[in-house]
Amino acid sequence: MLDVGCGINKYRASSGIEVIGVDVNPDSAADVICDLDRFPYPFADRAFDALRAIHVIEHVTDVVKTMEEFHRLVRPGGRVRIETPHYTDYSSFCDPTHKHHLNSFSFRYFGDDHGGFGYYSRARFREISVRVTLLRFWRYLGFEFLVNRSRAFRRFWEFYLCYVVRGKAMEFEFEPVDGAGPPGGPGPVRD
Repeated sequence: MLDVGCGINKYRASSGIEVIGVDVNPDSAADVICDLDRFPYPFADRAFDALRAIHVIEHVTDVVKTMEEFHRLVRPGGRVRIETPHYTDYSSFCDPTHKHHLNSFSFRYFGDDHGGFGYYSRARFREISVRVTLLRFWRYLGFEFLVNRSRAFRRFWEFYLCYVVRGKAMEFEFEPVDGAGPPGGPGPVRD
């Protein structure tokens, strides 16, 4: 497993799974120090069964190139786990090192539901799961359950409610898809 942006708390897997931490900071617990905005990372293609990027994607300069690198590093059938703040959470904007403010549909361009914008990248991922956590008050009122229960309700929440019923964080799990074919397709789909 590759722990991208591991910081001082490199992931410790159970069951004897080897975890390699990579980070830009030499004072981190990383096994490999490298600039996460320079590609390729110093690993062979498809070298990992799993990759974690916990509160990292919002810090990189280019989300598309970073996702392409994740796709290169993880074998088909493997897993990519990404956690990031929802853009309506205070933590998304209070950290001056955050370059991107994302929502629960920000990675759709890498899947079948790319809305006509699949030409940004040839890297394709199958969405395994998306989980949104909301601020505690809204969680207690049941909104978190509804947002995570239905993709249609999550879309409704993102369009109309998230500025009031604010998100906290998002957890994504993807599987890299091999042989994605050429990007593109029909023009943009308006929601």
